[in-house]
Amino acid sequence: MLAYTYVEHGKFELRDKPRPVLRDARDAIVRVTLASICTSDLHIKHGSVPRAVPGITVGHEMVGIVDEVGEAVTAVRPGDRVTVNVETFCGDCFFCRNGWVNNCTDPEGGWALGCRIDGGQAEYVRVPYADQGLNRIPDGVTDRQALFVGDVLATGYWAARIAEIHPGDTVLILGAGPTGLCTLQCVQLLQPGRIIVCDRDPGRLAFVRAHAPQVLAVPPEGLPEVVRANSRHGGADAVLEVAGSPDTFRLAWECARPNAVVTVVALYDEPQTLPLPRMYGKNLTFKTGGVDGCHCGEILDLIAAGRLDTTPLITHTFPLREIDRAYDLFEHHRDGVLKVAIECGNADATK
Repeated sequence: MLAYTYVEHGKFELRDKPRPVLRDARDAIVRVTLASICTSDLHIKHGSVPRAVPGITVGHEMVGIVDEVGEAVTAVRPGDRVTVNVETFCGDCFFCRNGWVNNCTDPEGGWALGCRIDGGQAEYVRVPYADQGLNRIPDGVTDRQALFVGDVLATGYWAARIAEIHPGDTVLILGAGPTGLCTLQCVQLLQPGRIIVCDRDPGRLAFVRAHAPQVLAVPPEGLPEVVRANSRHGGADAVLEVAGSPDTFRLAWECARPNAVVTVVALYDEPQTLPLPRMYGKNLTFKTGGVDGCHCGEILDLIAAGRLDTTPLITHTFPLREIDRAYDLFEHHRDGVLKVAIECGNADATK
């Protein structure tokens, strides 16, 4: 089968690999119909994820059709259309029982697919702990609608949940890339009084204005003043940092009101520093990621009900054989790209 492979630092390559096989009674083999490229894949390529294993198939954002299951799998069966969770989690350890599945203690727990074990930018993928890692796609929900459920949309949903947002709050989202846009949709479900989205890219701000005209979309220049003018208590009640730069890290705590919650979802290339003497007295609560992606069933129900729709984020589609072109487009932010869909099989991705 074709599989996009992490060869070495700075190099991915489309290779022919053996089709994966069941290794455990709790495994499933999924025929991938549609996959996507994530910024975390670029972090692997450029050495920002030291635990990534050379030789693995990359990709952790995908949907497909169950091809084979181990004898202990009960939640799905061959022929089911499914989303694949970015995280592997056993469901039984201390962290899983508390909903902290990103910290699952299983050797393949946490973010493993496309990082430490073979992922899904391929024709087939093996999914450990399939009862936890796969969710059936409801009838009437397309592959494209479900594509981001297991990763970027799960991240936005988790970020909104832990940000302690209340009706009437002023919420600041830093970053209007794919994760920021998914976070925006999930924050809207919580009915805050005002949402401010900040990004330096005029095209992304235009996208926010076109798809969420009630949201205030602004560049970073003068942002603290804008936030104060649109909040009741001198700053945002909740800040979600989704961009991942030193400037946005600073803006996150600067724009928060005293006693606010700052949720850091972004992955940084370098360590960030909190200037605690300058922050003294703000009494901020920081919450940091990775995502605990264990609410995919709820997200699929919201999609089926028409309350979430991330299909506008898919700006380009390529076949798997042209994935090098897709990566080049995505990495260099050409042609207004937000997310790229990769057609990995012969199945009709509109079904």
